[in-house]
Amino acid sequence: MDLKNYASMDPVMLMSIINMKLRDEFASLEDLVRYYDIDRETLCARLADAGFTYLEDAKQFR
Repeated sequence: MDLKNYASMDPVMLMSIINMKLRDEFASLEDLVRYYDIDRETLCARLADAGFTYLEDAKQFR
């Protein structure tokens, strides 16, 4: 799944995809945003607007 269009994706679907990729493919959120060339602050703000917060210890958005 290409995350280049993350700004227009449904936020619940986006959160689910990000969490899956963090669980299965990436060691950290930094690795994921670097790989997809996504601005971390913009991604986190987009998900925060939908009520999700990144939990560093759990390595996922909730």
